[in-house]
Amino acid sequence: MFLDMPTGKIAFEKYGLDKDKAIVFIHGFPFDRSMWNEQAMLLSRDHLVVTFDIRGHGQSDRGSGQYLVEFFVDDLIALLDHLALPKVCLCGLSMGGYTALRAIEREPSRFTGLVLCDTKSTADTNAAKLNRANQIKTILSGKKREFAEAQVKALFAPESFDRNRGAVERIRKIIESTGDAALIGALIALAARTDTTESLQNIGVPTLIIVGEKDKVTPLTDSELLHSKIGNSKLEVIRGAGHLSNLENSADFNSALQNFLAANGL
Repeated sequence: MFLDMPTGKIAFEKYGLDKDKAIVFIHGFPFDRSMWNEQAMLLSRDHLVVTFDIRGHGQSDRGSGQYLVEFFVDDLIALLDHLALPKVCLCGLSMGGYTALRAIEREPSRFTGLVLCDTKSTADTNAAKLNRANQIKTILSGKKREFAEAQVKALFAPESFDRNRGAVERIRKIIESTGDAALIGALIALAARTDTTESLQNIGVPTLIIVGEKDKVTPLTDSELLHSKIGNSKLEVIRGAGHLSNLENSADFNSALQNFLAANGL
């Protein structure tokens, strides 16, 4: 399904029927909504589940290729309005988490709960911005395959390359199939994103913070900061997982997610 926006079509999927319990998943960079397939199918038994492709990713149109996280939030809110969903639980991983944190800062009344996976509230350091600039240079020089390989090595825990080879290859293919302009636009958006740390204390909904035990991109310390600032929050560490905790140890991830939703009536 597609939502027509002035900047192009946003691709999304709907699963399940119960609008009283709705959850929206936001993927990370540079993936697409398919990373949430297992969770969507699992939760659709008793929830309305929505997944969507961020601009330029998956089946969504690239648009201008000039992105900010603020624009991703615009698309999210427009999608909720299109589906007549006044309130939802929001689950975002990495870039999806940045989008979720800015969304609840901007429109707190739209959300009943928050699941923040392998993400953080702080903005990029100067070193991180320079690293993104180097990634853009790699892509512009025609070495997207090298970019994809470096991403995969950073994202997954070492054991996942044997234990979850299918997930590793799937993510590699998604990265390689994403257009150069979309990759570059998203990298600029990530480098320019706002710091939402000061607003964490204002989050009043139940919040689950999930992090892979071996996440090198947003390590445990980032999740501990979120946990310390968000009053009604719970922290879960997923064993043996890197940055893609929902793919690397889906059993523990799904258990933590389902237990949280059930405990809070979400």
